[in-house]
Order: sequence, then C-alpha cells, then structure tokens
Amino acid sequence: MKLFLFFIGILLVAFSCQKEPHFENFIVDKSLPAHDTIQLLSKYPELKLYKSEIVESKTRTAFIIQKAFYYDGLLKGSFLFDDYKCKAQYQNDTLNILLNNNNGYFGNGVLVKVFNNQFYIKDIDPKTLKGEKKYIKSKVSEQKLILNTNRFNKNDSIYGFIDYKCKIDSLVYKHFRGYFKTTIQQN
Repeated sequence: MKLFLFFIGILLVAFSCQKEPHFENFIVDKSLPAHDTIQLLSKYPELKLYKSEIVESKTRTAFIIQKAFYYDGLLKGSFLFDDYKCKAQYQNDTLNILLNNNNGYFGNGVLVKVFNNQFYIKDIDPKTLKGEKKYIKSKVSEQKLILNTNRFNKNDSIYGFIDYKCKIDSLVYKHFRGYFKTTIQQN
C-alpha cells in the first residue's frame, strides 16, 4: 500500500511540474483600426495560398513577416515568410486567432489564445498531414499582443498587432511580427 501511495505521489508531482503556457496580458488600443498598415490591408485582395482554396475574405487579413534563423554555433541561414492570413473564432470564453500560411498541406504560423485579458501563443507544427493541425513546443523569449478591444462577439471585427520571438529547438529561432484584421466567427 505504501508503494502504491508513493507512485501516486510521484505522478501528482510530475503532472504539477509540467510546463504551463507562457501567459501575458495583452494591450488594448482602440485606435488600432486607424493604423496605416491596417488601412492598407483593406486595399489588397486576400491571398490565395493554393489552387482549390476557397477565399473567405475579399480583402487581405494579415501582413505578418516571420523570420526563422538557423544556428549551428554560427548563423547557418534564415528564411522569410510573408504570406499569412488571419481567422478568429470565439469558443466559450476564448478567442482563438489563427495566423497561418497553410497551403493545404502544411502551415507555418501560430495560434493565439485570448481569454480574461491574457493570451498565450502556440506554434503550429509544419510537419503535418493534409488537414491536420498539430503544435510544437517552443521557448518564448518575447511576446506582445495588441488588440482593439477586450470584448469579443460573433461577427465583430477584430484588429491586432503581434510581436513574438521564440526558440523552437536548439538550432531554430523565430521572429513573428505584424498586423491582422478579421471578423470573429462563432465555433
């Protein structure tokens, strides 16, 4: 019996020590819809990332640039991505903002989960099967989220800015930064 309780204790400690997402408060800036970059998004058509994709917005929903740096002691290379789109869904008490460049087979973005005036970011795993969404662990070094409001309802417009830096593994660093806008959908 003592051995059983010992193992239960070990399991409880192990589960309580699991790393929690990196939560931070976001900033509310009601003037964000008037920002120059947000205004420019409305002047361009939404990206079509693959031939059979059904484009949901008439205008561009995001202008985000992601730089990925690869190190092996010294800088080995970098990649630049700028083909992101935004979707937002309100589910229960959580706003899920998907900033992704999925081409039907893989994506390279983030999922921002917003609730109680806080947020955390999950990195999308690009190594997935068609239609599959998986996430990878990363170590956040800096993150900032600005939204135009902290009240979310279906069919409301949401405007935002993200600046996110993380370490994916010992060799890859990511800097994800830019503006987005979309209409909130109900899940």
